[in-house]
Amino acid sequence: MPKPRAFAAPKDYESALAELNALVADMEAGQLPLEASLAAYRRGAELLAFCRQQLAAAEQQIQILENGSLQPFQTETRADD
Repeated sequence: MPKPRAFAAPKDYESALAELNALVADMEAGQLPLEASLAAYRRGAELLAFCRQQLAAAEQQIQILENGSLQPFQTETRADD
């Protein structure tokens, strides 16, 4: 059995998400052979973990900026509404 290919870490959240979306589209098309499907699934799991970590880090930064508590998002309303 061939050794799984080592993938490079994504450079940022956006590139990881784009690659993950492309993998999902390829897998949903149903045209990948079994080994390629397994490799795509493995890579997708890695990308998903990376994205979750990036989102958790961003949420932590927001909490720090908001003095430890997340605030509900409020849009500006005009006085004549």
